[in-house]
Amino acid sequence: MAPPVDDYDVWLFDLDGTLVDTEWSYTRSVFDQVGDRLGVEFTDQHAERLWHGIGGTRDHYLRAWGIDPEAFWPAFHAVEDPMARAEATYLYDDARPLGGLDAPTGVVTHCQSFLTDPVLDHLDIADWFDVVVSCTDDTGWKPDPQPLRVALGGLDAQPDAAGVYAGDAVSDVGAAKNAGLDAVHVERHSPGKRGHCVLGDHRVSSFADVFPSGDGDA
Repeated sequence: MAPPVDDYDVWLFDLDGTLVDTEWSYTRSVFDQVGDRLGVEFTDQHAERLWHGIGGTRDHYLRAWGIDPEAFWPAFHAVEDPMARAEATYLYDDARPLGGLDAPTGVVTHCQSFLTDPVLDHLDIADWFDVVVSCTDDTGWKPDPQPLRVALGGLDAQPDAAGVYAGDAVSDVGAAKNAGLDAVHVERHSPGKRGHCVLGDHRVSSFADVFPSGDGDA
């Protein structure tokens, strides 16, 4: 069931896989380059699971495949080109109404700022958001609630403000719960592919279910 828009004073969103996604050719190229650096081969399934965080934590998968996460992530970030990433990224059509959302609004993402900022600028949606938080070791990583708390602080949200966080991953729902926010799970991947259902306070297949008027005004 979709959340009543007027029930919330503050809206936070995940970015990759929730509001935007990347052309497969770019994703495949990134994993080919990382594989060359590490001397391993990533199948399409490996690439999809790691890119979208489907079915479990990325580090868990890497270790299960015999890949050291401490070697993988530096290689992964080294091969990513911010402008190429931005040009290969598209906005989900059902996310367009967010541009008219009349409430304090922010993004909390695992995508690093050197990639996030060019993506938002290229898609011309940077001004949709009052705060953007890219997770780091200092802020912690979802489902740690601290990145969401940083975003709420950046929005000057009052302690009693009704807040919600929308994302496509289990870690997004966990982060929302741990931060005391309601969770909207946007199901961009079937439970069959994921291997389980993700249960938030609200579960939708599209933001069209959240903003049925199509204008995003709240």
